Amino acid sequence: MRLQKLISLMKERGFDGALISPGTNLYYLTGLRIHEAGERLTVLVVSADGDYRLLAPSLYETVVRNFPVTFWRDGENPYDKLAWILAELHLSKGRLLIEDTMRADWLIGVIRLGPFEFHPLSSVIRELRMRKDRHEIEMMGHAAKAADRVFDEILSWDLLGMRERELALKIELAVRELSDGISFEPIVASGENGANPHHEPGNRRLRKGDMVILDYGARWKGYCSDITRTIALGRPSERLVEIYEAVREAQENAYRAVREGTKAKEVDRTARETIARAGYGEYFTHRTGHGLGLDVHEEPYIGPDGETILENGMTFTIEPGIYVSGLGGVRIEDDVVVLDGKGKRLTRAERELIRL
Repeated sequence: MRLQKLISLMKERGFDGALISPGTNLYYLTGLRIHEAGERLTVLVVSADGDYRLLAPSLYETVVRNFPVTFWRDGENPYDKLAWILAELHLSKGRLLIEDTMRADWLIGVIRLGPFEFHPLSSVIRELRMRKDRHEIEMMGHAAKAADRVFDEILSWDLLGMRERELALKIELAVRELSDGISFEPIVASGENGANPHHEPGNRRLRKGDMVILDYGARWKGYCSDITRTIALGRPSERLVEIYEAVREAQENAYRAVREGTKAKEVDRTARETIARAGYGEYFTHRTGHGLGLDVHEEPYIGPDGETILENGMTFTIEPGIYVSGLGGVRIEDDVVVLDGKGKRLTRAERELIRL
């Protein structure tokens, strides 16, 4: 059980307990789908002694079953009940792990309950979540296949004259038809807008000669995919084609550099050196990739400072890009898992330049 693994790590690291609010960590540890509690205090209290209890508003009475839980109703003070749980679990003081994304007002309420020493939960749980098991990899494979199928659909659409935001909406609807939903809001960046890696789709219409960056992802049973492809409408400039080939080569080289025992920063360096040799080093402005799983951004991060040593079961993106102000940009991104000591692509859509 994942909770027991967390408890073992807490005890090993000298932590007395953990407070975990709704989100992907709670789902990972318990399987409970409490993704949004609003302003109502909801927290899983875990003791290094092995005990745990969930505090939740009564509106979750039909959701939380067969799990140790204390409910509170509107009109009651949930912090009184949290104080009681902490006392029951012998956690009125000590070193506590706190969910990184806990609401500030909840944390302030917790601070008032005792002389605690707080540490981020991510410092411990990352060691569990970075290495995916067979089931998790299978779920991510489903999400990746959905992203691949959507790309095939996009290629059949009449894109000329379509607005970026219209295309982004069509992509979102296509993803939702093939999966449990999007893993993030789709990015569509056409022409000069492609120079912004996180461009928000706008009213610009797609036209001949454009390079168009398409960045989107799907979810399957909670697990994410994240793919980027850059396509050409008509005949782009020779410089844009040159940029595309530099990014494609960098992405391929970085993928081939993925090996068990290699540091994440070595994969990043491979991509960066390839782009620098092509003369575009200053235009590669972000890390090569990020971890992927229940969150679309998690550890390990594939960047210049990435000291994580890659291991079997780790999943992450490889997504080098080149962005030239006033001209546009190119990014190519795949989801990769380390299996049998080397990288394996989960997303497999065409990476050669496609001209429509």
